[in-house]
Parts: sequence; structure tokens; C-alpha cells
Amino acid sequence: MAQHYFDSDPGAASRPSSTDLVLPDLHLRLRTDRGVFSPDRVDLGTRVLLETVPPPPSEGRLLDLGCGYGPVSLTLASRAPGAHVLGVDVNARAVGLARRNADDHGLGNAWFGVVEPGGELAPEQGEGRSPSAGDLLGPFDAIWSNPPIRVGKDVLHSMLRTWLGRLTPEGVAHLVVQRHLGSDSLQKWLDAQGLPAERVASRAGFRVLAVRRAS
Repeated sequence: MAQHYFDSDPGAASRPSSTDLVLPDLHLRLRTDRGVFSPDRVDLGTRVLLETVPPPPSEGRLLDLGCGYGPVSLTLASRAPGAHVLGVDVNARAVGLARRNADDHGLGNAWFGVVEPGGELAPEQGEGRSPSAGDLLGPFDAIWSNPPIRVGKDVLHSMLRTWLGRLTPEGVAHLVVQRHLGSDSLQKWLDAQGLPAERVASRAGFRVLAVRRAS
């Protein structure tokens, strides 16, 4: 059976490698591996997100939904050293890499955990810093996400309902979604869930949506 980056425990044989995230204010060498999303390079959608969103709040709780090996989470943690950053993903291998990347760069304000298909954090297994402390689970002052669209609508919608529902009243989520993978239909779905979404950037076939709680 084919293995995918959104499998909880990818069976692809490990082949560790690394890639660089280079932004005007940041340069991070990141560990990657087979069986995770975009292991050879930081994908274009993530770059569009990181290059177009406004700066994160300097303090508070910040979330990266679908963190992969950590480029978004670690950008948040670097740009907002006074904030607490939580990165979550369905892929346990990716979460392990994100933890190691945070350690490599001394970003002690970033924590990571695996989410189950229902959208909630899975019980912590093995070693690693646990994000289960109550003050890390929200409410969130900002959410940045390149969501795992290919995981399927049911799982994706469950994840989005769970975590976007934890925005503070003033909080904003920024999601990047490829137009050909349903950015417009996702925007309509978010609106129907009482999470008004506005397109705030468009580049290279990707849309960046700003999502808020209904007032």
C-alpha cells in the first residue's frame, strides 16, 4: 500500500536529509526525511504563507496546524520569542523532526504533538517534549497553516473545526491553499461554519485566507 505524508506512521524507509529555509529575516537548516511533506525543499505554498502574512503577535499562544518538519512553527518561534508556539501534525515522523529542528536552533518556545483523525492531540508516546500542558492548547492569538488538504475532507474539516474554534475573539488564522486543490470551496465552507474567511494574498496559484471567528 502506498505511503503518504499524511499517514500517522509512514512506512517509507528513513533517509535523513536537510533543506534550508531562507527568508529576509531568517535562515534555518532543517532536518527532513522520507515519508514527510516536501522533504527535498520548503514547498512553495509554505513560502507564500511566510512571505505574505503580517508579523505574529509578540506574545501569547500561536499555532501551526499541519506543521510537518517545522518551517512555519520555527518561523513563528523565531519571530515571536516571547510567544508559546504549538505545532501539530498527523505524521509522527514529521513531529519528531520538528522537535529536533527546534532543539537544533535553540527554540525552546516551540512544542509539537501528533493529532488524531478526529483533530485532537494524541496521547504522548515515547520521548520528547509534551505539548499537553493546558496553557498550550489555546485559545490562540494567531494560527498559521499550510493545511494537509490531501488528508481528505472529513479529516481536514474535523481538524479545522477543532483548532480554528480555539481562536481568541481577536485572533486571526492565515491558511495557504492551492487554488487547484480547492481554496475557493474551502473558503465557502469556512464561511458556512461561522468562520468568516477573506482572501488576503494570491501568488503562484496559491491563495492566503485570513480567517476569524464570527463576531
